[in-house]
Order: sequence, then structure tokens, then C-alpha cells
Amino acid sequence: MTTRDTLNEIFRMVFDDDTIQIEPGMTANDVDGWDSLSHINLITSVEAGFMFRFTQKELMALKNVGDLMKTIDARVSQ
Repeated sequence: MTTRDTLNEIFRMVFDDDTIQIEPGMTANDVDGWDSLSHINLITSVEAGFMFRFTQKELMALKNVGDLMKTIDARVSQ
């Protein structure tokens, strides 16, 4: 399973929406229910799913789903 596939499944679980198809340019404005609380749930679910913890610097640099995928790929390949 690719990073994108795994991340898409995490999005579907967190937002309880089996129709979500993530795209690199996607932001919170593009997903119903993506608020500050669900963002925290998303990040903790991503950390659990990929078995690492984001640094504060990494989290502050995330602007969209594409940035999230790039950060995950960089961390997983370490």
C-alpha cells in the first residue's frame, strides 16, 4: 500500500467518510468537518498509522495534503 493509499484510509476513518479521495492540493477547506479538533485527531492517527511522531517544525510547515505526504515519505524513508 502506498503512502497516499494509507493516508486516504486514515482520512476516511477520521472524517467518517468513505468517499474522500485525497489530493495533494487539498486543505481543511476542502473536507467537511475538518476543524481544529479533527485536525488533532488526524495528526495523531497519521502518527499511529505510520509509527512516528511529527516534530513541531514539521507540523508548522504543513500547508496541504501534498506537504503531509512529502513529510510522511521523508520520515518513513529514514
